[in-house]
Formats: sequence, structure tokens, C-alpha cells
Amino acid sequence: MASANSPLAGRHVLLGITGSIAAYKAAMLCRLLKTAGADVQVVMTPLAKQFITPLTMATLSKHPILVEFFDPENGAWNSHVSLGEWADCMLIAPATANTLAKMATGVADNLLLTTYLSARCPVAVAPAMDLDMYAHAATQQNLRTLASRGVRIIEPGEGELASGLSGKGRMAEPETIAAFVGGLFDKRQTLAGKRMIVTAGATIEAIDPVRFISNHSSGKMGYAIAGELAARGAAVTLISGRTALPTPEGVERVDVLSAAEMYETTVAAFDRADGAVMCAAVADYTPSEVSETKLKKGDGELTITLRRTRDIAAELGARKGNRVLVGFALETHDEEANAESKLERKHFDFIVLNSLRDAGAGFRGDTNKVTFIDRAGHEELPLLSKREVAARIADRIEKIMNRSATAAQAAASGEPGQ
Repeated sequence: MASANSPLAGRHVLLGITGSIAAYKAAMLCRLLKTAGADVQVVMTPLAKQFITPLTMATLSKHPILVEFFDPENGAWNSHVSLGEWADCMLIAPATANTLAKMATGVADNLLLTTYLSARCPVAVAPAMDLDMYAHAATQQNLRTLASRGVRIIEPGEGELASGLSGKGRMAEPETIAAFVGGLFDKRQTLAGKRMIVTAGATIEAIDPVRFISNHSSGKMGYAIAGELAARGAAVTLISGRTALPTPEGVERVDVLSAAEMYETTVAAFDRADGAVMCAAVADYTPSEVSETKLKKGDGELTITLRRTRDIAAELGARKGNRVLVGFALETHDEEANAESKLERKHFDFIVLNSLRDAGAGFRGDTNKVTFIDRAGHEELPLLSKREVAARIADRIEKIMNRSATAAQAAASGEPGQ
């Protein structure tokens, strides 16, 4: 019997199965979801029936299996709209290259795809295919497209494939997929009582009343982090440069314009915080003088003298103590070396590195591809939605805080920390 504390207890999970040899794993996946307390309905593509029988899935799910738009025996209609409304989560596992391509382009030629297009709930896919198909530029572009629309990608593993080759493309194991889906509903207040600062967006450095120096940051990554931390119970102060984004639910937002304003506001807020995530794109230089009137165009060149702004992250690092401090690095060359140097100089617990050379990463988009770097090593993540990257960052922050709390308790009791 499922525990009432299971995040899947009482949830409606619509399990989509497509035509892959990995479909045999769907039986165990369905059993795990049911054991965790979920109500599971299964939608199969016609080709999926060649790999696992509807009878098997109906027995495990306790529901009739849906394949066609209507029952040819009695004409009963299988409404994709009703299925989309019923589901708390739609999970497609395995998801073939063909189905991913159709999802990305809006093709709706079977019941599973029409249901996907009607779904109002979170959607997750577990790709399964041979390594060359997975690595193909078309498949990777389709995954980026889906991730940018909020579809969660459950990264495939590496190992022996049906072709006899060995490489990436093997569907994640059922236990991993079930845990991932459970995580979509796990809203425990794991950061309740903590106060966190997140900086986000671009600063604006005035040249005159009309013109300014800035950068391309949209603020999407920082806003996703602020929203994720708030969802876990933290009291979040979001110190934001200019952006068009709405304030995340449960977040206190403070708007600033210049690097100087962001410095003053962030340093003051850090005094009463348990940690900070430095995600804003802060100008390193600002004009030495700001003209009170608009600079008029002349015949010759115009020279503007810039001076260094105060380093917010370095100041917080100097004041850090036992608080959590997370930094970001966006690089175009010598990425890891530059990020590692920044990690040490500014006393970050870890730094999030993204490179403008990675497809799907960088400014304005809804996806990111990052590497976490700390003193223990590197963890490279696949291309994910910025919302999912935010969740991974929050997971790391939780672990650091839990370790600090354990060490503090051990010190108070006179026992060595574990």
C-alpha cells in the first residue's frame, strides 16, 4: 500500500508508450507508479502494441488501454481532450525519435499525440533510441524545442542498445523515471524558515538621459530560481534589474537599475539572509560621468570613459561566514578555468557555468545547458528547461544547508560531524 506521504498518492498519471524495444520497461514503470499511489491510464501508439501487449498494461494499470480514437466494435469515442483534463502528469516512456519529432512540430496523427497537444498538465518524456539517432542534430533540436516549451526531458542512459552498439540512448530505468515524476509533485517545504536572496536580470548604466550600457540578459534563469526556492518554502527577496517578467509567486521583488543600486540593495539584504544566488548580469564598468543632457552627434569620434563598478559577489563572499553563496559564470573561452578562478576568488559554494558556445544555452531562451563546479569536481548537466535547472540548483542548496546543520548539531553535542 502506498504511503499517504508519497508525492504520487492520488495523482493521475497518463502513461504514453511508443514503438520502442524499451516498451517492455513500461510494465515495471506502471507497477512502480501504482505502488506509489498513482492512478495510471495508458495510451499506446499502434506500433507500441508490437512490443508490449495491451493486455499486460491493462492488467497492471487496472484500466482499459487506449490506442485508437474510437472503439470499432461500438463506436465509443476516446476523447483526447478528456484525457488531457484528467491527467495531473503525462509521461511518455519510451519516447521514440519519431514521436519526439511529431511532438515538436505539432503532428497529431494518433491518440497519444492529440492527447499531448490537449494536455494542460506537466509533460515528461523518456527518450529511447539508438545512439546515432539520439545524437542526430534533428533529434537534439527537437529536444531543445520541447524543453523550451516546458516539457521535462528524462535523460537517457548509456549502455548496450538493441542494435548491439553501446552508447547513449538507452531509456532511463523505471525507478529513475518514477522518482522523477514523483519529484514533479513533491512540494514539501524543505527550505521553510530560510531567507534567500536572488539577483536577476541586467543592470543599466546611464550615459545620458536617453542612452545606456547594458546586456542581453532576460532574467529568466534568476526568476526561475527565485520561484523554485519560494516553492520550497524559503522567504525569497528577488533583486531584479530591468525585465519584462512577472514576479514569481510568493517572492518579494525589489527593482533596481544600475550596478550601484544592485550593490547597495543586495549587500544590505544579505545581512539578514541565509544565502544568496548571484544570477544577475551586472555591468563590470559604468560611465565615469553621466551627461545631464542628451549627447548630440558630432563630426568626430565620441569617447566615453568607464570606471569599474563595485563587485557584489566579492563583497558577499567576504561577508559569507557559514551562509550559502552560489555564483554564475557565462563564458566564451577557457570556460572551466575562468569559472574555477571565480569560484575561489569570490568564495562561492558552487558556481553554475554556461557557455555561449552550447546550443540552447545563454540569453533569452527557455533552456539552458550548465555545468556545476565546486571544490569536489564538475557535474555537467544535459540541456534542460531553465525551470529544471533551477530545481537542480535548489537541490544543491538544500544539501549544503543540510550538511551545515548536521555539522552544527554535532559541534553543539561535542561529537565529530559526519
